[in-house]
Amino acid sequence: MHDRKPYRHRFPLSVISSALRFYHRFLLSQRDVQEFLHERGIHVSHETLRQWNIKFTPLLTEELRHREPRWGSRWYLDEVCVKVGGLKDWLKQAINEHWDVLDSLLQEHRDTKAAKSFFRHLLREYDVPQVIHTDKLWSSGAALRELPVLHHVEHIQIISAARCHNLVKGSHRRARQRERSQLGFKRRRRTQEFLALHA
Repeated sequence: MHDRKPYRHRFPLSVISSALRFYHRFLLSQRDVQEFLHERGIHVSHETLRQWNIKFTPLLTEELRHREPRWGSRWYLDEVCVKVGGLKDWLKQAINEHWDVLDSLLQEHRDTKAAKSFFRHLLREYDVPQVIHTDKLWSSGAALRELPVLHHVEHIQIISAARCHNLVKGSHRRARQRERSQLGFKRRRRTQEFLALHA
């Protein structure tokens, strides 16, 4: 992880990076990470860990995103309802046939406009797939019909996720686990940064 800003830190970036990886990879609380570091002679406060998370998570996300090329000819899309700050949002996720999470995006609505926005978000990073699998939500099909670049893509609507092996269902698990461990998400921006990191 490389810090683009010329700040000096009390700890090397390798320690900061490790702390963030423990926090996100193993769904630990910041106090758990604080205790883990203390046992290894690294004394940081809970507030310092919080500030590291705010500052360095976007950098870590960018580094992970460019570490391995991700490709695939099939996209599997799904959405689940999550509460952020007590309000209902929709977590949309897409993965390919190799189990690579392509993207995760929080949206306030689940209409055609929101679906088109998510497709455009994906197309900024990835080539047009050959097949797109979605659930039976009508807005996904409408968005595919309204975006010319996706007109030739085969669209498969999944009736039974288990029967059709809809892999994306499992990709929501980590978000659900973090939601439970934190007793719910509190802020939309921080939630989106967490989701982007795990994508």
